[in-house]
Amino acid sequence: MAGSDKKQSPVSHTVVVSVLPSAGFSARIEATEDQKAALAEAHDLLAVDSFIAELELKRWRRDGVRIRGNVQARIRQECVVTLEPLVTDLDVPVDAVFLPEGSKLARPLDEEGALIVDPDGPDLPEIFEGGVIDAGAVAEEFFALDIDPYPRAPGAEMEAEDSDGEDASEKPFAGLAALRDKL
Repeated sequence: MAGSDKKQSPVSHTVVVSVLPSAGFSARIEATEDQKAALAEAHDLLAVDSFIAELELKRWRRDGVRIRGNVQARIRQECVVTLEPLVTDLDVPVDAVFLPEGSKLARPLDEEGALIVDPDGPDLPEIFEGGVIDAGAVAEEFFALDIDPYPRAPGAEMEAEDSDGEDASEKPFAGLAALRDKL
């Protein structure tokens, strides 16, 4: 999340892990107009009308951090059928664990050294570098995962092409059907 090779999130909110209180830390991230415009551009949306992340950061095990909370947003997208603007409200739960670079807990291994991955279990912890986690980037990641890539307005349906009266030679498999009939 906090690596220097990644582009900074429009809603960046960095937290220094070493000063994180043992009782935890609450963070509220409410996007400004400029940040909402940058989010819309970054995620190919017509607009982001609102973006609010309510997060709780707490110590996890010895050196890790767990981020829980939710992101509420209102976005405008283009319907894939009608091409009309479509307003969508998102309410996205956030739950992620972060471990410092080099932590032995980062990749759970079995007795033979194989990586343990439970497809139904929680996600593996992510790694943070430099003692800093960008809680805003975490919130944006969960926001992005909840955006419908093919939004459709209620009741919008694709019109089926009418094949009645269509010349049989124009059908894509007409030639194959003719060969089959000759056999």
